[in-house]
Amino acid sequence: MDLPVINASPAASSGGCDSHSCGSTGDQLSHLPEHIRAKVHNHPCYSEQAHHYFARMHVAVAPACNIQCHYCNRKYDCSNESRPGVVSEVLTPAQAVKKVMAVAANIPQMTVLGIAGPGDPLANPERTFATFRELSEKAPDIKLCVSTNGLSLPESVEELCKHNIDHVTITINCVDPDVGAKIYPWVFWNNKRVTGREAAEILIAQQQKGLEMLTARGILVKVNSVMIPGINDEHLAEVSKVVKAKGAFLHNVMPLIAEPEHGTFYGLMGQPGPTHEELQKLQDACAGDMNMMRHCRQCRADAVGMLGEDRGQEFTLDKIEDMEIDYPAAMVKRAEVHAQIARELEIKEQAKSAKLELVSIQSQKKPEARPVLMAVATKGGGVINEHFGHASEFLIYEATGIDVRFIGHRKTTPYCEGGDTCGDGESALDRTIRELSGCEVVLCSKVGYEPWGPLEAAGIQPNGEHAMEAIEDAVAAVYEEMRAAGKLDVKPVVQRKAA
Repeated sequence: MDLPVINASPAASSGGCDSHSCGSTGDQLSHLPEHIRAKVHNHPCYSEQAHHYFARMHVAVAPACNIQCHYCNRKYDCSNESRPGVVSEVLTPAQAVKKVMAVAANIPQMTVLGIAGPGDPLANPERTFATFRELSEKAPDIKLCVSTNGLSLPESVEELCKHNIDHVTITINCVDPDVGAKIYPWVFWNNKRVTGREAAEILIAQQQKGLEMLTARGILVKVNSVMIPGINDEHLAEVSKVVKAKGAFLHNVMPLIAEPEHGTFYGLMGQPGPTHEELQKLQDACAGDMNMMRHCRQCRADAVGMLGEDRGQEFTLDKIEDMEIDYPAAMVKRAEVHAQIARELEIKEQAKSAKLELVSIQSQKKPEARPVLMAVATKGGGVINEHFGHASEFLIYEATGIDVRFIGHRKTTPYCEGGDTCGDGESALDRTIRELSGCEVVLCSKVGYEPWGPLEAAGIQPNGEHAMEAIEDAVAAVYEEMRAAGKLDVKPVVQRKAA
């Protein structure tokens, strides 16, 4: 069945990329060639704009791994834990295909199927490629992706090309074996376990060779890197330069997850993760050489739904067993939904282009003003549509006189227990205030009386006046209100630390 061509590619802009234009919400991918932008415009993991509108899913068909990372602990049956390597059930290829068909039929916004674990997909080639082979036949409208540590990548490139997989993510944490020896205790190579610096040398060589082979064949490569303070944090800017020179088009610098309860080596040894400020500083440093991904949620290996949500429990094996899926009919519905989103994005893009031109003209008449961080509560769709007390994460934006750019996201515990009734919420509110450190405004659809005072005392102004407005428009409007009120002429209030 032929599907309508969806052309929601953003307005073009000039090339070049500095630390602010890379990752600007004006157009994260504007400097890329049109053929690349066409491939990623509806890929929520590769396009910042797309993650507001399109969903993804991962299928856990790859249990084995061929390396050990100090930050990883593959766990099963952990439905309440959200991080890479965690799954509730490992699937056979046939089960995975059935699950994908069920999800695609029930969530028409789902555009991408990825295999990312819980081990390494290319260390489980039979299971991985059997899944891809059947899906490429039964669900040709779904993009197929794979995420790998890269050790087995070079010998898998030809097979990846056979299945029309044009998006691959490689986790590259270093290009220096001395750094790698602190991250990887061993790799399994040529039927034996190799340790120490030699293990890191082998892994790095394979990663770089695989990256070059993929880009030579026109496959889009995103590089993931875990920021580990004191280990590779000062080294990742060099990693960014190297992978860009070899053709990677997107770099995702993620914070280390190292809580002791996760049972990883780093967690048990007390290795700290980066602060929000440290992560943003490194991302901005890398952005001078590489387009940065800032909207990553470090998803489970069986995640389902929009980024920032997980609907996996709706599609467990027992629940999909009796589902009757009419996929040809579902494809028609999916095409209609995608076309509707494309029309909405086109209208928004036209309005945004006109507004950016106006802002550019106006900014020339105004003195420079300091940037402001704002937190946004949203359920998706690119609008402010979440109650402050119900938010489990906030999106962080930086506003200046000429631009609004997405910085990242910060997870928290919802202050309200649900409905219109809030519980005591003291510890949850303190945690949220701590997570919003550095922000001067929090935009939400509604905010209660009780958290208002503590937020203001922490230097964070609650704002519920822009409910259901486009995020970027609202952030820009609040920035101008702050400018008009003279609030940008003074330094922000020093925020108290929550107990």
